[in-house]
Amino acid sequence: MDIFVKLNWSHQNSFVKGFILYPNGVRAMLYVLFSVLCSVTVAVIIKFAKQQRINYLQLIVWNYPIALLLTYTVLKPTLLPWDSSLAWHLYIPLGLLLPSIFFCIALAIRYSGIVKTEVAQRLSLFIPLLAAYFFLGEQIGANKLIGIVVGLLAIICSIGWTRTSQIESSYKMIYPLAVFFGMGIIDVLFKQVATLSSISYMSSLWIVFTLAFIFALGLLMYLLLVKKQKLDTRAILYGALLGVFNFWNIAFYMQAHQALPDSPSLVFTGMNIGVITVGALVGVLIFKEKLNILNKIGIILAVVAVLLIALL
Repeated sequence: MDIFVKLNWSHQNSFVKGFILYPNGVRAMLYVLFSVLCSVTVAVIIKFAKQQRINYLQLIVWNYPIALLLTYTVLKPTLLPWDSSLAWHLYIPLGLLLPSIFFCIALAIRYSGIVKTEVAQRLSLFIPLLAAYFFLGEQIGANKLIGIVVGLLAIICSIGWTRTSQIESSYKMIYPLAVFFGMGIIDVLFKQVATLSSISYMSSLWIVFTLAFIFALGLLMYLLLVKKQKLDTRAILYGALLGVFNFWNIAFYMQAHQALPDSPSLVFTGMNIGVITVGALVGVLIFKEKLNILNKIGIILAVVAVLLIALL
């Protein structure tokens, strides 16, 4: 049965319906591309918010009501009773991790910069790849292995984005490390959510976003009532914009996994390498990042890796 028939989404969204004509592999990589663009845009919004001295912690909180609204209006999830039959062992960790890692991403961007933060996120592909091989039982064929190896080489070449004579304080490395481990765990958990047969991923996404909003709202109340921060009204607008791209990032990413349920490493690697490539272009064209020869080689290898993974 076609995945769009199974998810009962094709008749509701003509944009998605057009993808039915594409083979699963091509369709999955198109979803990965859209998810990549949304992911990089999220980081750019946080960067611009920081430059304008907007409270980035508050703007992250306000992205979740918009994500919830989009989940309800676009995906039209079936709202199920919250009982013991639901996969709370997946939903609760995701509900906690999504806002927590978002905060870590914002802090990493503040202290280490947008490009280093993206690299930290993409290096997290090691965690889901290991999970796919050791726990999900995926066999890695020759073509996948070549693409993955080229992709890993691309990331290694992409690490040295900038040089600085000042040694960063060790505590500042906590945030990129938290992003590294947190994003890897989120990838694995979302893969498990996408394979649940008893509940659609739309309904799962609604539950996860609801939990994330509850936890994030609790943090906002702490900031306002305990820390005596003022409510930043600009954060509401930026948070709404953030919520739009955050929603489509996750939605497209899960659709990619649905299109290739037996090959999670393709989606994992394609997503991570894609963000490295697009993030580098954004860094050069918008934020005027300087790239050395090794960085440029990394970008080329990243493109080659995505092509190998998608087409072979």
